[in-house]
Amino acid sequence: MIKAILFDLDGTILDRESSLNNFIDDQYDKFINYLKHIEMITFKNKFIELDKNGYVWKDKVYAQLIDYFNINHLTPDVFLNDYTTNFWKNCLPYPNLYKTLKILTANNYKLGIVTNGKFPFQYNNIKSLKIEEYMDIILVSEKEKVKKPNPVIFERAAKQLGVKLNECIFIGDSLENDYTASKSAGMYPIYKANNDQNSINTIPTIQDLSEIPSIINTYN
Repeated sequence: MIKAILFDLDGTILDRESSLNNFIDDQYDKFINYLKHIEMITFKNKFIELDKNGYVWKDKVYAQLIDYFNINHLTPDVFLNDYTTNFWKNCLPYPNLYKTLKILTANNYKLGIVTNGKFPFQYNNIKSLKIEEYMDIILVSEKEKVKKPNPVIFERAAKQLGVKLNECIFIGDSLENDYTASKSAGMYPIYKANNDQNSINTIPTIQDLSEIPSIINTYN
């Protein structure tokens, strides 16, 4: 019997691609006096390339951008401070997030988020989505001092929720850190495929958050 639904954050409930695109637009405009020798689209594309879907922290991204584009009179710390302070203002949820959370809550599932990343940066992004009221737990790897795919963070989530690992579903967009890791820990994984078509026919998969209630029913 499934009692709890746990979510990854970026690429699962937070539309990080759209959020990041919005943020880069704002940051480019903010620092236009230092960046006007670079086309916005060129700056954005290089940022996204170096960011590697969030797996490279932004101190390194900005240092490389400054070097690559020969940006004068701006340091990585100035860029980074703007990122950590203001990214949350650009955070966008995936479609049907609130509708889905309301359905799951109404069906008495315990809910939580387990995300890799910096604290309080990730927590502020969650707050910006206005979904705290739905969540029984929120675990951010830097604060927890353990990160996915380490099974300890999944075990900790289940313990804090007061449920067994095999009573939890974990939903995420990373095959390694979310799907395989949560399965190895003893949870039931669901892969949020987004634009990935490769695994849809071989593992439990959703493209849209609205599919969650019906796919959960297949486990009960």
